[in-house]
Parts: sequence; structure tokens; C-alpha cells
Amino acid sequence: MKNTYIHIPFCTKKCKYCSFISYPNLEYKEQYLSALKSEIKSRYNGELLETLYFGGGTPSTLNFNEINEIIELFNIDKNTEITMEFNPENVFNPNYKINRLSVGCQTFDDNILKLIGRRHNSQDVIKFINSCKLSNIENINIDLIYGLPNQTVEMFENDLKKAVALDIQHISLYGLKIDEGCYFKKYPPKNLPDNDIQADMYLKAIEILENCGFEHYEISNFSKKGYRSKHNLNYWNNGQYYGFGLAAHGYENGVRYSNFTDLKTYIENPTKYLQSNTLKKNERLEEEIFLGFRKIEGIDIEKINSKFEIDFEQKYKKIIAKYFDFFIKTEKGYALNNKGILISNTILSEFLD
Repeated sequence: MKNTYIHIPFCTKKCKYCSFISYPNLEYKEQYLSALKSEIKSRYNGELLETLYFGGGTPSTLNFNEINEIIELFNIDKNTEITMEFNPENVFNPNYKINRLSVGCQTFDDNILKLIGRRHNSQDVIKFINSCKLSNIENINIDLIYGLPNQTVEMFENDLKKAVALDIQHISLYGLKIDEGCYFKKYPPKNLPDNDIQADMYLKAIEILENCGFEHYEISNFSKKGYRSKHNLNYWNNGQYYGFGLAAHGYENGVRYSNFTDLKTYIENPTKYLQSNTLKKNERLEEEIFLGFRKIEGIDIEKINSKFEIDFEQKYKKIIAKYFDFFIKTEKGYALNNKGILISNTILSEFLD
């Protein structure tokens, strides 16, 4: 167990597209942090961590002392990737014991930022990134969303160019999803780009970012050389990880588990799971394939054949033949091409039993 995710469930205000488990107040912050520390102390076995990731919610609602006290519970060294999610309206404090930032930019269009309920503007992003660089943070990701209300391909292209101009190391792209529990589900926004326009946005992103020296290494992620997200790569490699905090998920010794999603229930029961599931062999195989195809390099069929005692090409020959034009045959196995990525959910669902 060398990787850890920690959920910080507080936000100053919930964005209109957000369906994550988060609370727009800090009333229970002290109680939550106490429960979180109890959970960590009860389950963490002292391994030297390769990655530690603070997600949310908005982890930057906590000050550097509160974050550092959590970090100090773990065995880390100078090589541990410690990532924390920030919002651009926050002020970065160099006393945070972290070495990687993930900044929720979403778009550089100020009108759209207001429409989706963000609390920052485009200048806040630029100022925040520059302040982090002055504090010697040399590993910065920003998140961008495509398919936002009123957004055109040209507007998204402008977002990408502004992101590149910030001279950052990593960019994550996400198509807008409107799920249960968010404001937009109850009050649908107007002028949403259709699927074809979203596909054009995504393909334009690949073109621009690859031409600007970014490596497209996972469906949603692009990095400069040497700056892939180690934490997220562990997910896509189907690796194990601790999950601590409200609604956090983890994967240990073939068991996937999730914590309570109600804040008060978690505070009262920080060392108990909401649910856990020991994966069967076929479920582990399906996850290996599903997660592996998210990587641009694709899957290693020799590794899969050895690990699960199957003949991949024989077992899935009908799917391979059906979607032949959407795969790339690599030295180690198969990967999705750009056309395949656009319909990846459809293709990958066929590998699920």
C-alpha cells in the first residue's frame, strides 16, 4: 500500500455542476478532522508512501497547519508526490508541505464562470498560478471543462491556449456531466453543446496540447515529460490505495470499500465502512481491462494473460473484430485510437460481463 487518497468535504459554495459529496459550511470541521485522524491511525500501517492526494470538496478550505498535521501522520520522503486541490480564489501559503497542485480553473471565460457558480474569475487563475511559482511549486495541474453552457469550440480553444501560456506541467480535461444531486440536474442550463460539438472540442484539445509539448497519456490527462500524475496512474494501473475520509473509496488486498457519505454518520463511525466488496476473479479482470484502456498506451495482453490465466485475443475476439477500426494494435497489446476514445464507454461496456 503505497498510495493514499484523503477526502476533504468542505466548500465555501457548491458549484452548479457539482454532485460530489461536499458541504458548503465549516460547522463540523474540527469534529471531521478529529474523526479523519482517528480513521488514519486505525488503518494506516506505516508504509512509505509514493503518493498522497487531498481531494474534495475543496481541500484549500483547510489552512496549512490543518493539512500539515494530516501529512505528518504518514511515512513520506522527498520523493513522495503530495497533491492538493485548490480553488483559484484561495491564497497559496508556502508553508503547505505539498509539492503538487491541482487547480480548479474550469474555463477562462468570466461569463461562463459566473453561469456555473464559480467564485473566481480568469485573472484569479493567472495570479494564483504565478504566486505558486514564486513559492517554488514546480508541478501544477489545472482542470478544464468542455461542453459548458454557451461554450463554442473556438471558446474552448481559447481556454486551451491560455492554459498553455501559463507554462504549467499538467492539464486535465473533463466533459461536463450533469448527475443527480447537482443544481443543473434540477435546473438544466440552456445552450449546452451537443455530443458532436463536445467531440470536436476534445479532438481540438489533443491537437493543440500535443503540438505544445504535452503528452496525452490518459483519456482525460496531458502532461509535460516527467510530470504524469503518479497518484492517478496508480488508479489506471489497477493498483491498491488507501481511501480516508467521508465518501472516500479504497482498494486493499482485492477488496474495494467506501466510507459513509453522511457527514454526521462518518464523524460518529470513522473506522467503519459503509460497504466493502471482495472482487471475484472476473471482476478483477474486467477492472484491469476497463482501467487499462483509459491509458493511451493501452493494455498489455501478455501481462493480463499471465495474471488471469486467459487468452485475451481468443476470449474477446468478437469485441476486437466488432470495433477493429477503433483499436490500435501495439507491441504489447491494444489501445484505443482517437475515434475509439470518443465512444470508449460503449466499447468498454462490452468487456463487462
